[in-house]
Amino acid sequence: MVIGIFGENCSGKSTLAEAMRDALAAEIITGKDYLRMAKAEDDARALFREKLERAVVGDHVIYVISEPDQLALLPDGAVRILVQADLETIKARFRARMRGSLPAPVEKMLENKHGMFDREPCDFRFDGVSGDAAALCEQLVKQQKGH
Repeated sequence: MVIGIFGENCSGKSTLAEAMRDALAAEIITGKDYLRMAKAEDDARALFREKLERAVVGDHVIYVISEPDQLALLPDGAVRILVQADLETIKARFRARMRGSLPAPVEKMLENKHGMFDREPCDFRFDGVSGDAAALCEQLVKQQKGH
């Protein structure tokens, strides 16, 4: 099963992915980590697409996405999970990531990007602040057994 977890920076994608990895015995690939698969970017992208295509009916792979153009790498049959958080939570998490400082240009960037995934098709919407990762994993396992 391929699970695409996407959303804004600091929305809770990685936390959800880690919980799902443990529950599903899945491999996590984040952003452009797939570039390590080959020296040339086009070759790496092609190898990654093949890996994801095989994983739709094979091993569990979780692909954590924070840029809209990366959604195009998800194959048909992938489970798409949109992780959302309110803007103030995102700012607070980003501030913590930056050791307590949130420069004005970074804050403006977060504001401009807020909601950028909201219209993307998804199978599940997950609340990155108070969502229940275990319950979502349970749903996914049931869904997989139903296929």
